[in-house]
Amino acid sequence: MLSRTADHLFWMSRYVERAENTARLLSVAYDTSMLPQAPGQARKAWQGVLSISELVPAYQALHDEVTRDKVLHFLVRDESNSASIVSCLRSARENARAVRGTLTTEVWETHNQTWLEVGRQLDHGAFERDPAQFFEWVKDRSHLSRGVTQGTMLQDEAYHFLRLGTFLERADNTARLLDVKFHALEREYHGSARGNGDVQFDFYHWSALLRSVSAFEVYRKVYRDVITPERVAELLMLRADMPRSLLASMQEVVANLALVANEQSGETQRKAGRLLADLRYARIDEILATGLHAYLTQFLERVNALGADISRDFLVPS
Repeated sequence: MLSRTADHLFWMSRYVERAENTARLLSVAYDTSMLPQAPGQARKAWQGVLSISELVPAYQALHDEVTRDKVLHFLVRDESNSASIVSCLRSARENARAVRGTLTTEVWETHNQTWLEVGRQLDHGAFERDPAQFFEWVKDRSHLSRGVTQGTMLQDEAYHFLRLGTFLERADNTARLLDVKFHALEREYHGSARGNGDVQFDFYHWSALLRSVSAFEVYRKVYRDVITPERVAELLMLRADMPRSLLASMQEVVANLALVANEQSGETQRKAGRLLADLRYARIDEILATGLHAYLTQFLERVNALGADISRDFLVPS
């Protein structure tokens, strides 16, 4: 396959996944903002949303204060922000158009219709009227994109590059979400006296985190007990049967890398396989004992390096 074609397919799927992940994050943050809380706590929550995507400097260049409405605008419809939902959907559609001949008609029409519809929704104020419904729409379009791809595409190299982009992006996002959320909770514990509302606070915190990756019902089915930080981390990191976990994502990355391997990708496959092995044989108690933040920081560095290696071996040189 031509490297330029592989590049468009890889990034098309990454942008769709990124739009969905942003919608998931904002949906939970918006719902949580409806709960009673101090202004300072609300501001920290929205700062955390920006931190997950490493967008604090870009936001501060445009806005002098962190508020719910400004963060929502910045992450949903600000076209100057390349990571906003509208920018991601536009980029996904542009990449799809560049390789239209490689895609099935159904896949192309799904991406094109998503782009046309998001423009209509934003122009007619659908987002401002009901942000929650808009976020659900974004998630539904992402689900549709993956379903149409899996149901209509020939499972050749094009398909594998699409899957590779999806799961590399998903691994990155889940790790960022865990890192920022756990780090924020540690500051809550160490920065203030905990009172009688601890249990209620923790339930809302962890249930919100689980809902952001569609894992609340999964957690109940797997553990059948109260929500604890250790089990949340285990579920989202080390469970191979949890679709958005780090382990499940890396299994897909390694499998699809093997299916598109070329003469120069051996080292990239080795690094991906080693990262997968580290997750497969890890224990959550050992990770927490040595420091979750340090582990996730290193994981993100390795995933980003893996993305660079994939670009070097298969895609258009940046």
